[in-house]
Amino acid sequence: MLAFIFQRLLQAVIVMVTVAFIAFLLFQYVGDPIVFLLGQDARPDQIQELRSGLGLDQPFFVQFWRFLHNAVQGEFGLSLRQGAKVSRLIAERFPATMELALVAATLALCIGIPLGVFAALRRGSFWSQLFMTVSLLGVSLPTFLIGILLILIFSVWLGWFPSFGRGSVVSLGWWSTGLLTAKGWHHIVLPAVTLAVFQLTLIMRLVRAEMLEVLRTDYIKFARARGLSNRAIYFGHALKNTLVPVMTITGLQLGGLIAFAIITETVFQWPGMGLLFIQAVTFADIPVMAAYLCLIALIFVVINLIVDLLYFAVDPRMRVGKPGGH
Repeated sequence: MLAFIFQRLLQAVIVMVTVAFIAFLLFQYVGDPIVFLLGQDARPDQIQELRSGLGLDQPFFVQFWRFLHNAVQGEFGLSLRQGAKVSRLIAERFPATMELALVAATLALCIGIPLGVFAALRRGSFWSQLFMTVSLLGVSLPTFLIGILLILIFSVWLGWFPSFGRGSVVSLGWWSTGLLTAKGWHHIVLPAVTLAVFQLTLIMRLVRAEMLEVLRTDYIKFARARGLSNRAIYFGHALKNTLVPVMTITGLQLGGLIAFAIITETVFQWPGMGLLFIQAVTFADIPVMAAYLCLIALIFVVINLIVDLLYFAVDPRMRVGKPGGH
């Protein structure tokens, strides 16, 4: 177990250093930050003074080491567009993105798993075929189109939900949340559903496929021969083994929800990191782009590490052949 953890941690460090290097290259080859800070009319002596002050006249690997050292401490300099510390901008937007991603993930799991089980157990029925047909739409339609359709129906035609913004929030130290206010819940419904649709349909189809595969295995036949009830077979044996691969996919999809919330946040003007990143790309705000890239990579690495450890603990087959395994 310790060897497995050490191996995964080493892989995580290698991935983060690689992502940090790619982010650092943004500073080198995507415009000159001195020009953004001083403007086109700056004098040569001003340019040289600021370049020396920022350490941009140092050798490449010296600059990269300084960048890596600052990144470990969560420092990415100043935003070229807003003139504020990037770490503060990320900290202000991070709660909104996490809140949206967690609500969307909860919807996807709480609806996708039961629908997948139902579609597997009632294969061939009208409702099962209907759910699978609708799931094809959920997988095929682009996220921005789903968001626009939801705004058209529930905001413009019916007027049930607002079409933009986060609503009222409550501050809990540095963390802000809208889940403690009625307006916060009112505003998060449409963007959370938009973000959850693809994940929900993916989980439903995966659970159905895995459930059908498990139901054809020998130990399910033996369980039937022993006289176990359908409830015990379906939920005590089949579903438990079905959720092992689902757990892996779900963990990675949570990282995907955070990383790819950009489109949803843009459509609904949700004040999260995705909207901040889009604005940074528009204005070539390199420090914000680099910080976002490193943070998303860190989230993926952490989630992937947690999923690997859970998978190792849940599935005994992964321990076969390991030192001390039987």
